[in-house]
Amino acid sequence: MEFTPQELWEHTGTPVRIVIFTMFFMALACMYVAIERAWVLYNARSQSRLLSEAINSAMAQGNTEEALNISKDEAYKRSYLGHMLIAGLTEFTARPDIHGLHASERALESVFVSEGSELRQGMNILATTGATAPFVGLVGTIFGIINAFAGMAEAGGGGLGAVSAGIAEALVTTAIGISVAILGVWLFNFYTAMIDSITKDMTMSTQEFINWMHNQILSQPDAAQ
Repeated sequence: MEFTPQELWEHTGTPVRIVIFTMFFMALACMYVAIERAWVLYNARSQSRLLSEAINSAMAQGNTEEALNISKDEAYKRSYLGHMLIAGLTEFTARPDIHGLHASERALESVFVSEGSELRQGMNILATTGATAPFVGLVGTIFGIINAFAGMAEAGGGGLGAVSAGIAEALVTTAIGISVAILGVWLFNFYTAMIDSITKDMTMSTQEFINWMHNQILSQPDAAQ
């Protein structure tokens, strides 16, 4: 037997092939999540930075209606900052006083939770793959060992030729399982760090926005009341 991919595949049994297909499916799912999250997170951050620059003048002048209109622009529809500003400014524009501030804070808390959930979509796939892929590969390893013993029984002895096919498929499934797990863990850690960074930006933006609303209330003529 030549230990080429084609030869190994021809000597694998149906259970081992099912295990290999399962692990390839897990790897493809991880790659899909990685590409999709890269697109979503990149747009969320880049559009938020562009919105921050575009809205700076209106916020400095205290023009809440203009700031709200800018935030609703389609160019910033994937921006987490835009979603937060729309929720907060809608409440504060309707009632620019302490009661409107409290309503805006509640709206910001709701958006913060929903945005955090949106940012972490698909992360469970990466975490599950990283945690379970070695065990899925181990299932293939067990079937490979079983095939090796079956080869020994058919040959009536324990020569290398009798067990080589079973041992080979056992080691291949183990290697694939570990490789897929490494892929899942690396991607999970990478995107977790990126999401944590965006979450910190959201927290800082929320505090800055709340401070801005406080200043707007204090600048009103009847602020002393």
